[in-house]
Amino acid sequence: MPRILAIDYGLKRTGLAVTDPLQIIATGLATVHSKELLSFLKKYFSKEKIELIIIGEPKNWDDSDTHATSLVENCIKEIQKNFPDIPVKKVDERFTSKMAKDSMLEMGLKKKDRRNKALVDEIAATIMLQEYLRAIG
Repeated sequence: MPRILAIDYGLKRTGLAVTDPLQIIATGLATVHSKELLSFLKKYFSKEKIELIIIGEPKNWDDSDTHATSLVENCIKEIQKNFPDIPVKKVDERFTSKMAKDSMLEMGLKKKDRRNKALVDEIAATIMLQEYLRAIG
């Protein structure tokens, strides 16, 4: 069974998470520089079959766009252009960074490790994917 990939896209860094082949468990995959996202995906997709990409849609509390919404829209266009056979679905990403930081605290990570923004992005993508799996399950 193909996997589902989650993207927590940011201006500098992008967190990635992926399901297992049975689409039961979400696991952090990597954090890459946003400029390198497409080349990373090309390499990853050559090894793994992906049936769906979910990407976090940044919205304010009142559902208005944030400063990052247009960045995510541009990223979606590039992904669809490069991988037209893989559907892309937007999901709400509100709270994921806060939840990621809270999870790091609960795991007992040292303050220095909790400041690692790349790790926060990867965990946020994982949380987003877990929430998606819960919603469809």
